[in-house]
Amino acid sequence: MAFHPVAAGDHDDHTPSVPRAYAWVVFALTFGLLISDYMSRQVLNAVFPLLKGEWALSDAQLGLLSGIVALMVGLLTFPLSLLADRFGRVRSLALMAVLWSLATLGCGLADNFEQMFVARFLVGVGEAAYGSVGIAVVLSVFPRHLRATLTGAFMAGGMFGSVLGMGLGGVLAEHFGWRWAFAGMALFGLVLAVLYPLVVREARIGTPRVRAKAESGGERPLRSLFATRSVVCAYVGSGLQLFVGAAVMVWFPSYLNRYYHMATDQAGMVSALIVLAGGAGMVLCGMLSDRLCRHSPDRKIALAIAFCLISCLLLGSAFQLPAGALQLALIALGMLVATGTSGPAGAMVANLTHVAVHGTAFATLTLANNLLGLAPGPLLTGVLADVLGLDRAFQLVPLISIAAALVFAYAKRHYHRDIQRLGPQPLPGSPMGVQA
Repeated sequence: MAFHPVAAGDHDDHTPSVPRAYAWVVFALTFGLLISDYMSRQVLNAVFPLLKGEWALSDAQLGLLSGIVALMVGLLTFPLSLLADRFGRVRSLALMAVLWSLATLGCGLADNFEQMFVARFLVGVGEAAYGSVGIAVVLSVFPRHLRATLTGAFMAGGMFGSVLGMGLGGVLAEHFGWRWAFAGMALFGLVLAVLYPLVVREARIGTPRVRAKAESGGERPLRSLFATRSVVCAYVGSGLQLFVGAAVMVWFPSYLNRYYHMATDQAGMVSALIVLAGGAGMVLCGMLSDRLCRHSPDRKIALAIAFCLISCLLLGSAFQLPAGALQLALIALGMLVATGTSGPAGAMVANLTHVAVHGTAFATLTLANNLLGLAPGPLLTGVLADVLGLDRAFQLVPLISIAAALVFAYAKRHYHRDIQRLGPQPLPGSPMGVQA
């Protein structure tokens, strides 16, 4: 079946209404806040051994402290993103950053598990809609043919933030105590939260106008969120694949501490390099998808399937090996590929949903990522570790990638038909009659 470019395909293009230089400033600041988001979220992983010893916590309790953030993100991302689409994305992003930064500071002041749990709960509330609203802001100021690259690069900010959170957090914890690790992350977030609305202006990016015009024209863009089988599969496949990456990202410092006998700072730095490989994979695989698939978008889905299966093979083989350099190298390669589905999945969601609700569409993707991957991954890995040991738990986790590959394979069967069903869309900031 032929692909019709009128249906918002990857090679449809438009000229954004903002200068390219300003677009990159918007990207840089939005990306910086995403880094802060994940620094605040993942610094906890670096201090797992210290909290476990000081408060006598089980692995399941540690997994809960990590998973509660992802759970709140999953539950709240949709309603908060919908509000941001309607009442102002820039203002919403700044308020979110203030909340998660203050909550991270509260983590550093906690005296027991219960207080830490409440603070982590609030971190999750603050971070709930940032990723979805942030990527919607970024995509609104760049051409369509860069969607996979931008989505992969933007989501890589989560991995880079995790690198800084675990690496810098481990160093701060080792030399100044674990409380200062949280305080450092909080300060960085607060500075960016103040700067962001001073530079990024709602009037210049113009995204709320699209929604108003779409609604005044009698369209019902929210229907596109679940209107096709392909977009639902994009949500589910992305979430399942992130189960694997989240489990490795959260528990790898503890794995190094237990089986490589590394100190907190050393384990944090090595884990940061592994997560950095995952972040690089998001960027590189997104660029590869855009370069190879601009005139045949369904190839993106074929690449996503390949990324799932290759990561399963690499990580499954790695965790069967004894501790050593070869195991670490295979884990790094596995993470490089495991995160590669982020760009293709994000491009699928952007192509298969109405431009007026892209913030809410990416909220739905974030919901699936958190409820299927980022929340259950660390928690179930911790439960398995209590029963089988962390090494055996890691041997089982990569099998989830097979399920993700099957979901993407189903999406590939229906993608051409589904992209045509969406029909032509108005360009951001253009009259309703001007279509992509």
